[in-house]
Amino acid sequence: MTDAPHLSNTEAPDWADRMEQTVLDAAIARAPRLGWNSRLLRSACEASGLSEGDEELLFPNGARDLAALLSRRHDARALAALEQTPAATLKMRERIAVSVSARMEAGAADLAATKRCAAFLALPTNADLGLSLAWETADHLWRWAGDTATDWNHYSKRTILSGILIPALTLRWFDGREKAEAFVSARIDNVMAFEKWKAGKDFERPIRKATELLSRLRYGAKV
Repeated sequence: MTDAPHLSNTEAPDWADRMEQTVLDAAIARAPRLGWNSRLLRSACEASGLSEGDEELLFPNGARDLAALLSRRHDARALAALEQTPAATLKMRERIAVSVSARMEAGAADLAATKRCAAFLALPTNADLGLSLAWETADHLWRWAGDTATDWNHYSKRTILSGILIPALTLRWFDGREKAEAFVSARIDNVMAFEKWKAGKDFERPIRKATELLSRLRYGAKV
């Protein structure tokens, strides 16, 4: 008799990860009726056979953690779809447009639940999470597009794309694909104009000048 195949710790399914996705599935099914809130989380956990103690363990931040799970599932879905489109075959503006479109459609697959989650993230108490998740998505999309910047451009690109993503996704969920893609196209034109403007400019010069000034002051040199 041959031995059963051995699964290492890295290959074995992780209970927490599996249960998170199970609860998320249950939440997506219930969100159109319950909204996105603590009641939804408790209902989804009960449907998944989790106690209140398990819920606190897996979702210490409540419905916020559930919202993050949904966003990351949509990120993964978008990246999987983008695997069919080699970024190297596209111009940069096309890469941005294609990646944002893929992310919008990834969320549209769960449209009713996604709308409830978007309304939840729009609350003032959750705005920080919404911004953080938009940054995370922007980072995934820029990496797919081939961005390798490690200087301040790394952050400026993600900040700009986050500023496109948040209203674009909102338009997609509530006003449809056509309006969302028109908005994205117009904003990409703005981004390309900005990229041309900053090309060749030395944005680190003010920092160097300030550092030199502080060094002189510290060691008593004349300014």
